[in-house]
Amino acid sequence: MSESGFALHPRLAEDCLVLGDLPLCRVLLAKDGRYPWLILVPRRPGIREIHWLEEKDQLQLMRESCALAGLLERTLSPDKINVAALGNMVPQLHLHHLARFTTDDAWPGPVWGRHPAQPYAEPEQQARQWRLCLAGLDGFTPA
Repeated sequence: MSESGFALHPRLAEDCLVLGDLPLCRVLLAKDGRYPWLILVPRRPGIREIHWLEEKDQLQLMRESCALAGLLERTLSPDKINVAALGNMVPQLHLHHLARFTTDDAWPGPVWGRHPAQPYAEPEQQARQWRLCLAGLDGFTPA
């Protein structure tokens, strides 16, 4: 399957900044400065569930997810990395990657709906910083 026909869901486009692409996924930064929150979206049209992906794409998604989680861990030394594919509000398959700290506003509960999003003071500066971090991942192409 190819990425022809792929489009980012409007809610993701509104709530995130595009950082770039890995071989399979578009990498997004959630516009919530409360939490280090990156999202992977496989560039495959019409995919809502991981098991809908072809096997090679399932494996690539796992590689990219693990690489991203490792990057968050090395860069931020969080207490926990949360990885989730919920999709209740956005049906397009996407994987949230959050670095969680015992000192964050929502700890130990989930971040969803706990507090209003806190916009970044300088969103493009945040995006640039994350692009620099992501540059070390195999196959990352910045937006």
